[in-house]
Order: sequence, then structure tokens, then C-alpha cells
Amino acid sequence: MTRPVIGIIGNPAILNENYPTHAGGTMNSCAVANVSGGIPMIIPADPDYVRVQDLLDVCDGFLLTGGRPNVHPTEYGEEPTPAHGEFDQCRDAVTLPLIRACVERGQPVFGICRGFQEVNVAMGGTLYPEIRDLPGRDNHRMPPDGTIEEKFALRHIVTVSDGGPFHKLFGTTQVMTNTLHGQGIKDAGKRIVIDGYAPDGTPEAIYVKDAPGFTMSVQWHPEWNADNDPVSRPLFTAFGDAARAWKDAKEGRRSVA
Repeated sequence: MTRPVIGIIGNPAILNENYPTHAGGTMNSCAVANVSGGIPMIIPADPDYVRVQDLLDVCDGFLLTGGRPNVHPTEYGEEPTPAHGEFDQCRDAVTLPLIRACVERGQPVFGICRGFQEVNVAMGGTLYPEIRDLPGRDNHRMPPDGTIEEKFALRHIVTVSDGGPFHKLFGTTQVMTNTLHGQGIKDAGKRIVIDGYAPDGTPEAIYVKDAPGFTMSVQWHPEWNADNDPVSRPLFTAFGDAARAWKDAKEGRRSVA
């Protein structure tokens, strides 16, 4: 049997200093292939090249990756400022309608870091441009120096709701995570349930209430060491199970038709 196809949202990058590409981190593909059991497919997040309906037809689930540019604040009714950083409006134009379609259809979608923020914005939520500037909040950004292992090292606990979906997945209400982000949720979008928080009160785990499919999203980076990490592995396993179930149901609908 063929594995489910997982669309991995790519980001623009420059190769060899002058060659534009659509790129995806190897660790995302590794987590999808080895833990979720899917076929990783990098998606150029640009509406000039892809249509949301085509993506929905081709893929069985979507991994919304992290990325340096942020969601453009006009997507949640605010004006851009220097604190908002860089933007990728082409990606916004693909991911935001894609998320809303997945939620409506029950098609699995898993948000990581920027992807977590995209899910909140797609459902009508807003974002703080810089968490570390808020009173009482910590600096959640990636350290500027060190090895890749040091940058993705576990940093703080996330506490999830007792009896909630993350608790059921992890088997505990407190997990260690590798938080790496600058922005964060200001106002939760419609039907967005904040199910996990950092010690400083920053939302770190969400899902969409009453969604018919998988909608878990996290503000940390579970793609790092997903094969072995006791928090990352169940997330990618559950996501893969949901994508397989979608694929099987899709093939069943086709055979009936």
C-alpha cells in the first residue's frame, strides 16, 4: 500500500548566494517519512504556482513549517511595524485559505512555529509582534550562536490541560520543549483552544474546537529529533495516523464513485 502524501509548506531561500529556491528543512522530511510514515512533498508556497484545491486533492495532510518571515499583520487587521519583522505574503496567500479548507473538510493539518501562528490567524486570531518585549515574558527566540544541536536543545516546560488532547497524546500534563519563536498569540481565533502554555504564560499548544480532523499545532519544533524525542514522536505519529485515515477514506470514496 502506498503511504499518505504529506504536503510540507516550503519557504523561499537563496542557494549559492544567487539562485532562488523553494526549500524545506531536511528534519521536516525526516519526521514525516520516518515517524509519520508519509511521503514528504515540498510545496512551493506561492499562489503563482499552486492552487489550494489542487493541493487538497493531491495531498492527504499538510505540515505547516516554521519560517523566518512572519504572517503579514494586515491578515489580522493590524498595520505592519518594524517589530513585525520580515513577511512572506505569497505563503500567507496559500496557507491561510488552505488551513480553513482543511478544518472544514477534516483534512489533517499540523502547524509548527509559524504554522502554529498561521492556524490562529486563519481562524481569526491575532499575534504579538515580539513576545520578549511584553512585561513578564521570556525571550523565546533561537540563540544566535552555537551548534544546531545547541540551538534546538530543550529549553522549557509546556503545561497542557488535564484530560485534553495533548495530555492524552503525551500521557502527562508537562513536557519539555525546544521553544524557538519571536511572535505569539495575542487573541485566540474563533474555535482556537489554547491547550498548553509556557511558564511565562505564552500559548504553546492549540487545536481547533469541533474540527472533524487533526488540527494540533505547537509553537515549538518537534521536527527536531522526532525519531527519539518522547514529545515529538507521538505528535508526528498521530499526524501520520490521521493522514492515513484520510487517504483510506478518500480511496474508499473514489471506489464507490
